[in-house]
Amino acid sequence: MTTQLRLAHTAALDPSELLAVRALLDEAFDGDFSDADWDHGLGGMHVLIRDEDGIAAHGALVMRRVRHRGRWLRTGYVEAVAVRADVRRTGLGGRVMAELEGLADRAYDLGALAASEDGAPLYTARGWQRWPGQVHALSPDGIVRLREDEGGVYVRPALAGPLDPGGELVFDWRDGDVT
Repeated sequence: MTTQLRLAHTAALDPSELLAVRALLDEAFDGDFSDADWDHGLGGMHVLIRDEDGIAAHGALVMRRVRHRGRWLRTGYVEAVAVRADVRRTGLGGRVMAELEGLADRAYDLGALAASEDGAPLYTARGWQRWPGQVHALSPDGIVRLREDEGGVYVRPALAGPLDPGGELVFDWRDGDVT
């Protein structure tokens, strides 16, 4: 199988590529990929891997702010990672993540993502650490705790260095799922 990897900002993707990525995500998430989820993956850098059948894998890295120990950290947040069903377990997810991690490590204070139980092994095998502490969001009504997201947030300390697991993470607000 011959594949081509492309790294591009959302603005550099043409409408047909965006439609193909959205279709991949809808299929990979069994129809549980909302318009808000889609919006969260736009406006940053995308990794697309193509093969002879089209887009085989995708992931995005968008900028967010996360407060930790009184400091707002520029955070490269991983979104919309998916691999087409017929090429899963062939290393494409790892290739996507390697590109996104390189960007996060060089350009951001912190890498972060929210993982499902099914997705967590990919991230932990690559050195992502499950965040053991509290998770909050700066909502329009002030800071709110996100108990339902605790245990599913993973971090990759980058330029910020080690984090204090006794501290909290406060994510910037966004519509739909906050983390």
